[in-house]
Amino acid sequence: MQPGEVFVHRNIANQVVHSDLNCLSVIQYAVEYLKVKHIIVCGHIGCGGVAASLDDQPHGLIDNWLNHIKDVYRFHKEELNAITDESERFNKFVEINVKEQVFDLAKTSIVQSAWKNGQELSIHGWVYGLNSGYVTDLGVNFSCDKDLDNVYQLKF
Repeated sequence: MQPGEVFVHRNIANQVVHSDLNCLSVIQYAVEYLKVKHIIVCGHIGCGGVAASLDDQPHGLIDNWLNHIKDVYRFHKEELNAITDESERFNKFVEINVKEQVFDLAKTSIVQSAWKNGQELSIHGWVYGLNSGYVTDLGVNFSCDKDLDNVYQLKF
């Protein structure tokens, strides 16, 4: 890509947290001013943030951030605990985390306002394989709020 073609925001374990003003400010700027048409939430296999959320060791201040990932685990623990291979379970958790972050992004007032205003905007969830170099499209995509539960659909 050429300079200026990609606008990037990164944080530990690609979290979209409703109280993270840094992330939300980046999204607002990208959506409202740059008029981006695609937002990609891209996790990666072997994510250290996801791994740290799985252990019971204290990590300092980051433990507060990791609690958001632990919530994702709690919501999907039956599916994840049914996977006996530890590596496979970890990789599946990375994928599930990306899917949940795509969903959290679609719930933001920034994204929903863009959709209500007829702006072309799609959100995609991908996972990057550090060792393989392959990007996997997880098939979780939003282009409007109709796939969100009614409780998340904002009426502008």
